[in-house]
Amino acid sequence: MRRSDGILLAGLGAAYAAFAFTFRGPPDRFWQRMTKTGLALGGLALAAEPELRSELRRTPARATTVAIGLGSAAALYAIFQAGDRLARRLLPKGGEQIGEVYALRRLRPRPELAARLALVIGPAEELFWRGFVRRRLSRRFGRWRGSALAAAAYGGAHVVTGNLTLTGAATTAGAFWSALAAADAPIASLIISHVAWDLWIFLIAPTAATV
Repeated sequence: MRRSDGILLAGLGAAYAAFAFTFRGPPDRFWQRMTKTGLALGGLALAAEPELRSELRRTPARATTVAIGLGSAAALYAIFQAGDRLARRLLPKGGEQIGEVYALRRLRPRPELAARLALVIGPAEELFWRGFVRRRLSRRFGRWRGSALAAAAYGGAHVVTGNLTLTGAATTAGAFWSALAAADAPIASLIISHVAWDLWIFLIAPTAATV
């Protein structure tokens, strides 16, 4: 357990440093840094949790696996539609901060962004935050308490952005996917959910009507 905790702390330290590197660097190369962070954290998760690799190989491409992923992505999108309205109404800079996030779409061509999100960033975040961090915290603190701590850790990694709305959104999404994982949703469904949600809310149907 002590060795496991050390690996978890080292992984979280690496993740927080990587997020600072990603979000605080020059804006024009944000997506290149984000992709590198995804490759590093996803690779770390697969190396530290070998069962993730076997689970991905064993999970059959069933309709239920896809349905869980797509259905949960739709549910999270509905939550964010309501959250967008609340953030704009309750937070003094809510609309401005939402606009800052969506401005990142203009940094690279959309087909390239779709490929980065679908092939690296979305899958890597699920492998690391739910496949590695949440599982290790759940072994230490129990399924639901560990999942809550993992969601807080995921949200905390976004504090470095200085964007309160983004940090709240990340915490909400992290809690949603952590709850799915705690309810035994397969990692393949979580990856499908994350990728579908990323593509839909960021590139296809942003919550910000003016974008």
